[in-house]
Amino acid sequence: MDTPQLLQRCRAIGTSTWSDALDQCGIAGVVRGLVQRSGHGRFAGFAVTARERAGALGSFPRAEFGVGQMIAAIEPGDVLMADVGGADISTFGGLAALATQNRGAAAVVIDGGCRDVEEIRATGLWLASRSVTPTTGKTRLKLEALGEPVTIGGIPVKPGDVVAGDDTGIVVIPRGDLARVLDAAERMLKTDAAVEQALHAGKSFAEAAAAANYI
Repeated sequence: MDTPQLLQRCRAIGTSTWSDALDQCGIAGVVRGLVQRSGHGRFAGFAVTARERAGALGSFPRAEFGVGQMIAAIEPGDVLMADVGGADISTFGGLAALATQNRGAAAVVIDGGCRDVEEIRATGLWLASRSVTPTTGKTRLKLEALGEPVTIGGIPVKPGDVVAGDDTGIVVIPRGDLARVLDAAERMLKTDAAVEQALHAGKSFAEAAAAANYI
C-alpha cells in the first residue's frame, strides 16, 4: 500500500477508536497532559522527532536553539514531535508556526511550551503543547537530537511512527505495529456503524449495542 493511501485510512479514524484499538493490541499510545492550542480537524502523519534540553537564561548560545533545524527536517504531511521534557519554556512561536505551515506539516506536538498563540492560530497550524508561556527558548533551550527516539506525554516516539490527532486527543501508533492496530481500528469502525444504523432505525442503545456486540 502506498503512503498516501495508508495515511488516508489513518485519518479516517478518530483518536477514541485508535485508543480502543491500541488497548486491544496491548500498546500504550495515548499522549497525556498536552492541550490543543491551534488548528482543527483530524490529522495523521509520520513522526519527525526532536529533543531539546532546558536551562536557565544564558545557558546556551542562541544558535543552539535549533528551531530552524527542526522545521527544515519536516516534509509535507509530517508531524513534528518536540520533546522539551515538559519545560515551561517556549520552543515555538508565531514565526516558527508560519514557517512550519509553509513546509506543509500535518501538526506540531510539543512536550513543553509555546507562545504567540494568536499568531499560531492565524496560520491554521494544528499544534498542541503542555503549556503556553511568553518565556523565550532563546539561550534557554538547546537542540540535542534530531531523528532519535523521544518521549512525548509519557509515550515513546520513534521517527516514522504514525501520530494521529483530533479535538479529543493525540495518539502514537508504533510503525511496526501499525498494520494490526489499523486492522483492529477499522473493525471497530464497522461495529460503530452498525450501532449507529440500528439507533437511526429506532432501536434502543441497549438493543443496538447488544446486536453489534458493542459492549
